Amino acid sequence: MYLEEQTNKSGVLSCMFSLKEEVGALAKALRLFEEKGITLTHIESRPSRLNKDVYEFFISVDTTSAKALDDVIDGLRTQITGHVHELSRNKQKDTVPWFPKDIQDLDRFANQILSYGAELDADHPGFTDPVYRARRKEFADIAYSYKHGQPIPKVEYTEEEKKTWGTVFMELKTLYPSHACREHNRIFPLLEKYCGYREDNVPQLEDISRFLQSCTGFRLRPVAGLLSSRDFLAGLAFRVFHSTQYIRHSSRPMYTPEPDICHELLGHVPLFADPSFAQFSQEIGLASLGAPDEYIEKLATVYWFTVEFGLCKQGSEIKAYGAGLLSSFGELQYCLTDKPKLCPFEPEKTCIQTYPITQFQPVYFIAESFEDAKEKVRKFAAIIPRPFSVRYNPYTQSIEVLDNLQQLQNLADSINGEMAILCSALRKME
Repeated sequence: MYLEEQTNKSGVLSCMFSLKEEVGALAKALRLFEEKGITLTHIESRPSRLNKDVYEFFISVDTTSAKALDDVIDGLRTQITGHVHELSRNKQKDTVPWFPKDIQDLDRFANQILSYGAELDADHPGFTDPVYRARRKEFADIAYSYKHGQPIPKVEYTEEEKKTWGTVFMELKTLYPSHACREHNRIFPLLEKYCGYREDNVPQLEDISRFLQSCTGFRLRPVAGLLSSRDFLAGLAFRVFHSTQYIRHSSRPMYTPEPDICHELLGHVPLFADPSFAQFSQEIGLASLGAPDEYIEKLATVYWFTVEFGLCKQGSEIKAYGAGLLSSFGELQYCLTDKPKLCPFEPEKTCIQTYPITQFQPVYFIAESFEDAKEKVRKFAAIIPRPFSVRYNPYTQSIEVLDNLQQLQNLADSINGEMAILCSALRKME
């Protein structure tokens, strides 16, 4: 059973278990929940990717049922025929939640998505389209099979998918010169030149990932659907962005109820090639490692109002840098009108701001610059209660936990070496 708290949904605990396909197996499992007085707020099912005789069930319950859920887990293990997987994260009070320390550790949770990539809600534009649903399963299978270090499989997009991409691409491209921040406008032509960004071609994640690595060390990793806030932010700590490969339904090219490849490649990717923004994004990820659940929710909210829906000052003007804005033709225009409320970016206030998910934002936060936003996030991270600091080592692609004198000595030696290089360079410029 995979246990994961949905920190973007207050008061919800989500879990996943698998059962062998037997008469009455699900009824027996649900009876365990009923006996403990646990009400399911959500349930989904799918055939297992690993065993054709097994079904996997994704459920959500209220967190007030957490103690009773432990008894249900024991019951599923001992009374029900099926495989039980448990995510090794300690949820006890005052303990540090598990977090990845090596980039390969991202393989452990990359497939533990909160909503299945191959499954669609009833109000999704592609819900009644069997061809689109089958296509979504193909993309989900690519993500499920991927492991760190492998090249991202190339996708042959259909003509219909290319047409949908082309519609979104050309509509948004007309707005970028006047609405997008200068960093986005500086990098976008490079993506056209080196990564195949054009109206009649959907770029490949592998090509883009290689380009980003050469610019800032960021890389892409395919994902089948939405990760929990904790897992998604942990990827940023390693300069890894979990990206979808599927595209929105062709019936509504200017609308998508979920992140798709148009959102990822047009909204997110350009700024990951900018050093200041890349560092800012990584700072949010590093701040999340080992943070208590309530601070994960706060960091996710900071992420929402910056990386997704952020505005910034550039000279006397305000420009958009958030991916949710840069990938939405309607909201990119709306955000720079006098209709929404604009506030200065202050993490302590931003982190408690509520926000809608299915409509234009009524409030946006304005950063003075990426550097200023980065420093403010660092100061905010310093108040997060955890008994250590962390540092990303780009040479080993690992997280160093700074909780002993030897680790601090190693860090001091590294800083001394960098300072020596800086001083030498300054002397030669005199």
